[in-house]
Amino acid sequence: MDKSLLVKIIGYPATLIHHDTTIIDRWLWIKNRLPKTNNKEALLDIGCGTGAFTIGASLRGYQALGLSWDERNQKVAGERAKICNASTATFEVQDVRHLHDRKDLFEKFEVAICCENIEHILDDKKLLKDIASCLKPGGYLLLTAPYYHQRAISSSDDGPFRNIEDGGHVRRGYTMTMLVELSEFAGLKIEEISFCNGYLSQKIAKLYRELSKIHSLLAWLVILPLRILPLIFDKAISKFFSSNDLTICMEAHKPRFKK
Repeated sequence: MDKSLLVKIIGYPATLIHHDTTIIDRWLWIKNRLPKTNNKEALLDIGCGTGAFTIGASLRGYQALGLSWDERNQKVAGERAKICNASTATFEVQDVRHLHDRKDLFEKFEVAICCENIEHILDDKKLLKDIASCLKPGGYLLLTAPYYHQRAISSSDDGPFRNIEDGGHVRRGYTMTMLVELSEFAGLKIEEISFCNGYLSQKIAKLYRELSKIHSLLAWLVILPLRILPLIFDKAISKFFSSNDLTICMEAHKPRFKK
């Protein structure tokens, strides 16, 4: 099956609807903090998956490099970048646990993105410090991760969590305090910590994950017409329905000046 067929039909938006609704939530959070540019700023996407956010950044004017250990994902990402005419998006196979070996990336980027990746890495302190080393002074990091106090929408969100890095989550998630600690260790200054999943988005994501137990295509087809609802109604509905967010989001900056 052609993994990029839908992208060929409808373009870039298709890269954001291959899984549940939380993908779009994260992209909208990133997009709001990623102004369009004609200045060719360099952006690093750590753990880029099949490249949706790397491609999106490229289409906003960034010289975007996506890193992932998965060769298959990187091949798909490259194909989708070409289809979307994201000419400034490139992809490399790289285990981010060894990002410190990439001296060629040191202080090269104005922006770094790390979405739903850090919870897979045992030494999260090292990863964040390595990401910070790739930022130029004044650069900023956009990071998302599972929220520690989330109300789980699938059984795997409650564990068991691994003590080895085999692709699964090695921890439940992060609180605000945990992200502050990590940022301080990495030498970053937090601009904002927030959340990005609305009430309807979480309910639809839960439906998707339940139906995926039967078949992933069934899940995708059922929620396809529902995807528009969070975009229209979630902001208003959140005033009436409390939702324990799935995703915690952090924007942090690397100081421009050394002490």
